[in-house]
Amino acid sequence: MAIFNTRTRIVFFCTLSLLVIFSPRLSFSSSIHDLLISKGLPAGLLPKEVKSYTLSEDGYLEVFLDGPCLTKYENRVFFESVVRANLTYRSLSGVVGLSQEELFLWLPVKDIIVDDPGSGLILFDIGVAHKQLSLSLFEDPPSCKPQGGELKHHARKEKGFAAVR
Repeated sequence: MAIFNTRTRIVFFCTLSLLVIFSPRLSFSSSIHDLLISKGLPAGLLPKEVKSYTLSEDGYLEVFLDGPCLTKYENRVFFESVVRANLTYRSLSGVVGLSQEELFLWLPVKDIIVDDPGSGLILFDIGVAHKQLSLSLFEDPPSCKPQGGELKHHARKEKGFAAVR
């Protein structure tokens, strides 16, 4: 009888292990930057401050940061606490949680595509336009500063009756 209980326990733990390993939503211990490279994207698309990420079987990627933050490539870029996108080879599509500053406006980044790696360019779809940048800007993950400090310096000062309230 003790052998049956031991076998039952072994089968139970093996089944449980397989369920955890092959669950539809996977959380990886390797870095998000390694994942980007394996998908033909530069490691520096996401900042060093990524806390964790999940990737579903269908390629839906969720990246978790400690909080909203700002960094700079060619222009300033704002990362929300969670960045979501569909990850396929050489592209992030349907991006949510990432904005880029263009001419004093913050525009949401919709898609990021490396169409031809040999060209040395990466394409950012910011809705109203497509912007090509050098892949070399994204070789290394940037440091990202918490959004509170830097944005306060650029906030519009209240005037008139609004300042009195």
